[in-house]
Amino acid sequence: MLFRTTNKCGNMKPITILIADDHKLVREAWSFILNSDERFQVIADCPNAESAIMQVKELRPDVVIMDINMPGMNGIEAIPFIRKFSPISKILGVSCYTFPDIARKMIIAGASGYVTKNSSRDEMFHAVIEVVAGKKYLCKEIKSLIEERINGTDDPKIRLSSLSVREIEIISAVRKGLTSKEIAEEFRLAPKTVEIHRYKILKKLKLSNSAELVDFFNRHQSDF
Repeated sequence: MLFRTTNKCGNMKPITILIADDHKLVREAWSFILNSDERFQVIADCPNAESAIMQVKELRPDVVIMDINMPGMNGIEAIPFIRKFSPISKILGVSCYTFPDIARKMIIAGASGYVTKNSSRDEMFHAVIEVVAGKKYLCKEIKSLIEERINGTDDPKIRLSSLSVREIEIISAVRKGLTSKEIAEEFRLAPKTVEIHRYKILKKLKLSNSAELVDFFNRHQSDF
């Protein structure tokens, strides 16, 4: 089904979409791409999750295209509020993160699908149509990484795919040279919790210390 409903004149109505992303250029690009197809209509775009929640409550779009990593409330945290204020809205997560575990968390939180910013225009269109039809959708890139992980590959990109959003945030802080105490203060965590995260990160990436961690990410920035 390409369209949800018909108007009073019997004409098909396009799928209404709200875009939430903290980068204006990204919002404008997605709006232009989606509006270029008569099946879709972008009715609002928001720079953060909080404003997206308010707009969703008023506009009740068919689909919310939600970035994950935004200042303040992140996309995953926003999902329960969107579902509360507009149960009819389907949520499609979009992120630069090519990590299956993050896609899984998005779906568990209540999203209907997940695509990466490496996905093509046609795959984005397909994802929107699938979630509106009541189906779950994971992009080809995520499915490929899941399959590679199952097959036991030791590709660095696969190791990176096991990281959580919090672990990614902590790695970014480590790369900036912050100590565990400073990281704890920045993210309002107990120092012990930060140490546990750092231990798990090293274990997942099969590294021994912070120096190796920084070097690993310097060598694989294109995968991060």
